[in-house]
Amino acid sequence: MTTFAAAVSAAHAATCPQVLDFQLPTLTEDARSLCQFSGQVVLVVNTASRCGLTPQYKGLEQLHRKYKDKGLVVLGFPANDFGGQEPGSNKDIANFCEANYGVSFTMFAKSAVVGPAVNPFYARLAEKTGDHPRWNFHKYLIDRSGKEVLSFASEVAPSDPKLVAAIERMLSTQ
Repeated sequence: MTTFAAAVSAAHAATCPQVLDFQLPTLTEDARSLCQFSGQVVLVVNTASRCGLTPQYKGLEQLHRKYKDKGLVVLGFPANDFGGQEPGSNKDIANFCEANYGVSFTMFAKSAVVGPAVNPFYARLAEKTGDHPRWNFHKYLIDRSGKEVLSFASEVAPSDPKLVAAIERMLSTQ
């Protein structure tokens, strides 16, 4: 590796927390580096379009709109791991989210969040928290440094005071 390439690699490692050091496709198939969210508070949610918890999209969008200018990023990860409740294609999911909930936060391509084919980002989140999603709409909250990762069960609504307090606490820390 050249000296310049080594310096760029070292700078990347210093600015991108290990928990975010992944590049994954979005619903539109564009690859996106999670490192772009370094320095922000990141709420990660595995989603499904045909679940009793699907209305949580509304609350997630509200969180996104309320706190995005303060540094909150909401990331959705559609998964068909629980009850086959996300059977559609990436295009179907994108259309559903827009038409039914006006989702404007970043949605990644459908992937597994548990099991042998788990996407590497979710594997890292589970490793850091010791908690795997047990159903759709499980939430992980990552602080600005990428060092603190909290896990919230599916039943914890986006408006739940515990989740909102954790988001506000992390947003208040630089």
